[in-house]
Amino acid sequence: MTNSSQPDPSLVSLLALDCDGVLTNGTIGYDGHGIERKFFHLHDGFAIRAWIREGGRVVVITGRHSPALRVRMTELGVTEVHENVSDKNATLQEIMSSHGLSPEQVAFMGDDLPDLPAFDACGVALAPANAAPEVRDRAHFVMNRSGGDGAVREAIEHLMRASGKWSQVLSRFIDQADRI
Repeated sequence: MTNSSQPDPSLVSLLALDCDGVLTNGTIGYDGHGIERKFFHLHDGFAIRAWIREGGRVVVITGRHSPALRVRMTELGVTEVHENVSDKNATLQEIMSSHGLSPEQVAFMGDDLPDLPAFDACGVALAPANAAPEVRDRAHFVMNRSGGDGAVREAIEHLMRASGKWSQVLSRFIDQADRI
């Protein structure tokens, strides 16, 4: 995890995510009927649910439209999905305003050049390991995992450890295991 001026990740209460290359590995497949297929990592889903359960918010801001994304986010309890977005900075600023949040309370995870403007709107810029070099260079924290392979889980753990909330998630499962 990198970048010279380090923000305080413990202040983050809203996590904004790109889809392709962050929640997925960036590969887009189509079945024989032209229906788009995407694959999401279960560890990312677990972490998103834990983040929400502990009071965090998640929004998705993506440049494409994807029914598969809508289905997965509904499963996870993410109700705010912005698709076909050409200006991620403006959209993120609108989201922050509607939720009454300052930049320091917002993290954005992106992987490619269209995500860079959103880095300017948020307080904590995150990138998966396989992000474009220019994105990794501008991110405050670069994950060890790639997009679609647990990078979102790693980012959420990082944010929750900074605020002390990850121990609450762990204790829920450790306490349960101790009772068995």
